[in-house]
Amino acid sequence: MQLSRKLAILADAAKYDASCASSGAGGRNSLKSGGIGSTEGMGICHSYTPDGRCVSLLKVLLTNFCIYDCAYCVNRVSSNVPRARFAVDEVVRLTLDFYKRNYIEGLFLSSGIIRNGDYTMEQLVEVARTLREDHRFAGYIHLKTIPEASPELLALAGRYADRLSINIELPTESGLKKLAPEKTLPGIHAAMGTVHAKIEETLEARKPAKASNATPRRRKPPRYAPAGQSTQMIVGADDADDRQILHTSRALYGDYRMRRVYYSGFSPIQDASSILPVKAPPLLREHRLYQADWLLRFYDFGVDEIAPDAKDGGSGMLDLDIDPKLAWALRHPEKFPVNLNTAPRELLLRVPGLGTRNVERILIARQHGRLRLDDIARLRAPLQKMLPFIQLPDHHPRKRLDDPATLRAQLAPKPRQPDLFAP
Repeated sequence: MQLSRKLAILADAAKYDASCASSGAGGRNSLKSGGIGSTEGMGICHSYTPDGRCVSLLKVLLTNFCIYDCAYCVNRVSSNVPRARFAVDEVVRLTLDFYKRNYIEGLFLSSGIIRNGDYTMEQLVEVARTLREDHRFAGYIHLKTIPEASPELLALAGRYADRLSINIELPTESGLKKLAPEKTLPGIHAAMGTVHAKIEETLEARKPAKASNATPRRRKPPRYAPAGQSTQMIVGADDADDRQILHTSRALYGDYRMRRVYYSGFSPIQDASSILPVKAPPLLREHRLYQADWLLRFYDFGVDEIAPDAKDGGSGMLDLDIDPKLAWALRHPEKFPVNLNTAPRELLLRVPGLGTRNVERILIARQHGRLRLDDIARLRAPLQKMLPFIQLPDHHPRKRLDDPATLRAQLAPKPRQPDLFAP
C-alpha cells in the first residue's frame, strides 16, 4: 500500500482521540545541541499550551488493526473498515518530512492493539526512540500507551515522550464490562499508577541537592514524561450520567495527578452494535463537562455542588441551557450578593462571570481603595452576567435574586436564529 494511502486511513482513524494537547511541554534545547524540531510555532492537529501558543502535531495511528472488540470503537476487530499499518521507519520519516516542511512541531502517536500489549508498545516506543536518539528530534512527542504493557515499557516510553496518556474509555466498571469486555478499570488504573509513580520519582530525583563539600555532585536522571499524563472518557456511549463522569474525573485528578481529562462525545459508527445509542449526545453536553471540570480543578467546587443528585433536587445531569457555575448560583441565591470589597477569595470565585485572574486582580486592587462599578467594568468580564450577584458602593442587585426563574431566563443565552440556507 502506498504511504499516502496509509496516511489517509490512519490519520482519519486517529481523529476520535481528543487527548492530544501539549500543555506543559518544555523545550529540549534543540538549537544548543544541534538537533531539529521544537515545541513552539503554528501549523495539522492543533493543540494549545497554557500560555496560548498553538502547537501543531502529526496525529496518526501506528495501525488500525486491533485484536479487541470494543463496541464503541470504529477500529474494533469486527469492524468492516479499510486497514493499514505503518512500519516504524515510515512514521519516523513522515514526522521528519512534515517538520522540515513546517507543517508540524510534534507527533501524537496511538495504535490499535496488534498481537498483544507489549508488542504494540514496543513499536510505539521504538518510533519515539528513533526520533530522539537517531535523529535528535527535539519536538513534542505524545504517546498513547497500552494499559496491558509491562511497567518496563511504560518507563521507557516516558523517557522519550513529553506526554503519556492512557484512555480510561468509560467512567464506570459496568460500562466497560458491557462495551469493552477485554479491558478492566483495575488494569487501566494500574498502568496510570505506574506512570504517576515514575513521574513523581523522577521529579524528586531531579531536585537540586543541598550544597555540601563532602557530597559529590550527582548526575540528574533523564526527564520522564515532563508534560505529565492525560486520559479520555467517552460520553454518551453508556448510561453514566454527568455526576458519575465528574466523580471519576475528580478521582483521576486526585489519585494520579492527571494534567487533563478529556471528554469525547460518542459518535455513531458504521455497523454499530445494537447495545450502543442510535444518536450521539448533544455536543453541548461535552462542552458543559469541560466547564464543570474547570470548576473542579480551579474553583474549589465539589461534584455534589455542580451535579446534585435527586435527593438534593438535581438529576445528576448538567444543565444544557446555562453553564454550571451560573446554575449553582441560581440554586443558591442565599449566597449572594457578594460584596466585592470584603468577600474572601473562595466566595469571589463563586460569582458567575468572574474568572481566577480577575479574582486575583480584585484582591490586589481593593488593597488600595474601595472598588466601584467603573473599576469592575474595566476588568473586561461579562458585567451583565455579574451584576445580579455582586454588591458595590454604587450598585446593589435589589430583589433580582428573589426570583431565580426570571433571572435565569434573563441570563440564559438566547437561541440563535435558524440558518435559512442550511441543508
